[in-house]
Amino acid sequence: MPAPKQTTRRSLLVTSAVLSSLALAAPAAVAAPSPSGSPSASPSATPPASMSTVGGARLGRPGTQVNLASGVPVLPKDVSARSWIVADAESGDVLAAHNAHWRLAPASTLKMLFADTLLPKFPRDAKHKVVPSDLAGIGSGSSMVGIKEEEEYTVHDLWLGVFLRSGNDAVHVLSAMNKGVENTVKDMNEHAEELQALDTHVVSPDGYDAEGQVSSAYDLTLIARSGMQKKDFREYASTVSAKFPGQTKKGKKGKPVRESFEIQNTNRLLSGDSDVPVYQGIAGVKNGNTTNAGATFTGVAERGGKVLLVTVMNPEKAEHNEVYKETARLFDWGFKAAGKVQPVGELVPPRSAAQAGAQPGANPSGEAGGSGDGGSGTAGTGAKPVAGAPAAADGSSGIGTALGITGGVLVLLAGGAFLVNRRWPLPDLVRRRTRP
Repeated sequence: MPAPKQTTRRSLLVTSAVLSSLALAAPAAVAAPSPSGSPSASPSATPPASMSTVGGARLGRPGTQVNLASGVPVLPKDVSARSWIVADAESGDVLAAHNAHWRLAPASTLKMLFADTLLPKFPRDAKHKVVPSDLAGIGSGSSMVGIKEEEEYTVHDLWLGVFLRSGNDAVHVLSAMNKGVENTVKDMNEHAEELQALDTHVVSPDGYDAEGQVSSAYDLTLIARSGMQKKDFREYASTVSAKFPGQTKKGKKGKPVRESFEIQNTNRLLSGDSDVPVYQGIAGVKNGNTTNAGATFTGVAERGGKVLLVTVMNPEKAEHNEVYKETARLFDWGFKAAGKVQPVGELVPPRSAAQAGAQPGANPSGEAGGSGDGGSGTAGTGAKPVAGAPAAADGSSGIGTALGITGGVLVLLAGGAFLVNRRWPLPDLVRRRTRP
């Protein structure tokens, strides 16, 4: 599509998103969703006939939305998810979608919003000693990284626990540092509204099943896109394994010794499994699984100069690792279709960017929701990056932290910049890249 036409289309879609947000923001922020948006216990439940049109009218329609034409590959037939979306992470174009705005239980994929909200608030080298109240209220059967009371952890340790092991205990400790769970939920809902993730309503910051807690494939993709613009978020989301602090015990000479143990990322497209190979170019993002939500997953991958985001929610098939298998099929389709298929919508920028994007003189430094670094320092010792990613020259691991950022079109907003149409330094791209 020629640039002038594409710019016009984007302006119309953003205008539509802003109008939709005015109608949807208030109930999303203060109350549980309506019955039509509530999580359903049945994987075969039908989506609402009318859903949000943020990002484009077609994304509000039930069923599969795609512009098939000559030269465009056919979508994979063996995708059973109740909702899914394939989007270009950099341009924001939605290449195809299925019930994109269906409000469903998100499970631990909601931790992406938790991280995008809280990552800029605490320096990664800050330390916190865990007290019993920090771990209060964790749901039965929650995934845990193994945090112990009366032990001290760095913020970096806690984020490794959130991203790699989906540790609800790490979420609750970070929430305690953020003035408690209630305040954290408030912050997350406010940030979701700013991102125009208006299908999302947070009740529990860790994604644990809760009445009225919903998101959508569209929103989770929007949230992931925002998160991936933060260096620390990219690093944690792409880390395969790391050393995590254990208990302090007496050593041979009676001196206290802090033990450690290895944790591995539960994202099977990143770490692999017996029936799921590591996906070529994968760089995160987050998986989840609860009784109500089923399996959910948002992933980002780069191949052939394209960076795609795919979200899959609750596959109907009960096969082992099905959510990753369906995500891989959609990634495969997306990389073949990119540049050939006309988009059916777009991932909108944050509300402040949509409103202030045309204002001259905005400060282009920083990134939406926090600084570009998302913290200070580099990955801790023992963290291993995504398979095939060389370590940075300074010996840090995870993301190549010394990468320069080149090219890109900025949509400016007051006090920072939301970055679109640009290339991010994903973990398997340890080189400078220029836009074509």
